[in-house]
Amino acid sequence: MLIRSTLLAATLTLATLGAAHADSVQPIHAQTIDLGEVTGVAYYTVESDGFHLVTTLVQGETGMPMRLVNILAPGQSVVLSAAREVGAAPIEVEISRQGDTLFVRKAIAATN
Repeated sequence: MLIRSTLLAATLTLATLGAAHADSVQPIHAQTIDLGEVTGVAYYTVESDGFHLVTTLVQGETGMPMRLVNILAPGQSVVLSAAREVGAAPIEVEISRQGDTLFVRKAIAATN
């Protein structure tokens, strides 16, 4: 049982490390967001109350666009997630502010 738990923990750790890659984003420069069937762009502006993150997402070519606005202080993040078929882990993109830098990290969670 201990070996099984250790292998499971190691597999999850490697899956998380292998799937995570962060790109820094500059103010006003759009970053592509890919959540499978849902795609879009995100950009931010620097304001006195924090980074104003604007994300626009749409499903397919004919879907209704959805706009999300978040204000991020240092250390805060937002996760965008799209479900997949039953039993498959969602596709996720994390946008986080670390100090004066915004990072976009796509991570595909390990399957159950």
